[in-house]
Amino acid sequence: MTQRNRGDLCPGVLRPWPAADGMLVRLRLIGGRVSSASLLALLEVAEHFGDGRVHLTSRANLQVRALPGARGELDAAVLTAIESTGLLPTRTHELVRNVMVSPQTGLAGGRVDLRPVAVDLDTRLCAAPELTGLPGRFLIVLDDGRGDLVSRSCDLGLVALDAESVQLRVGDEMGPVVSIGCAAEHLTQLAREFAVRRGAAPSAPWHVVEMTDPLVGSALPDPRLPEPTSPLPFGQVPGGWHAEVAREGLDRGTVSALTAAVAHVVITPWHGVLVPEETL
Repeated sequence: MTQRNRGDLCPGVLRPWPAADGMLVRLRLIGGRVSSASLLALLEVAEHFGDGRVHLTSRANLQVRALPGARGELDAAVLTAIESTGLLPTRTHELVRNVMVSPQTGLAGGRVDLRPVAVDLDTRLCAAPELTGLPGRFLIVLDDGRGDLVSRSCDLGLVALDAESVQLRVGDEMGPVVSIGCAAEHLTQLAREFAVRRGAAPSAPWHVVEMTDPLVGSALPDPRLPEPTSPLPFGQVPGGWHAEVAREGLDRGTVSALTAAVAHVVITPWHGVLVPEETL
């Protein structure tokens, strides 16, 4: 069992990380989905204030680094510029919005389109005042039944069994089978239970698996659960084009090319950008 002696320091916008080259901020995306306009606006922030690139994370989020700031805060002008991108919809719950979703959901394959569930979950998480204290590393993972994220470690999650039902994930265990229409409500309630039971002490757990007592009783894996699949390959894939992104991040030419004909793209957990086939 992991023993904690401090709260997590996972960065956000209101809690930037003081790196050697300046402040680093992380912007959380629900399921990796980001509008082309917002991505271009964030690149402009990076060009004007930072290292000129937008960086991707293994949780399908975005980072900007080398930003000016001091004493654990960004310069006011930088914060204003980031907020103007639309990628900081809440100041109070920005660290809570850790929701990964099968990147192709609603585009091709899968058992159900999880995008509405993800939006519902985000709304519920951000409406719960007691969740502002969730650790920044607390992760919720939604697999639409294709198996691409079923083996991804998480605190909470779900896996679609068919178009109407999902099995919840609670830490390393499987939880109950519930209807897809109430899945976001169940996950939010479990997050509340974790937030209350973990407490606020420096030794409070960061993850569900660190709890002494389980949040819910474990259940047997449903026989309809999919087998894990390989990461989404780069290149043409069902539903679009999966572009590999260098570790150096996205520059203007790359962002302009990826967003030229689409209203949204999807950042993937494999350092890629999924460009949907649907055009503007």
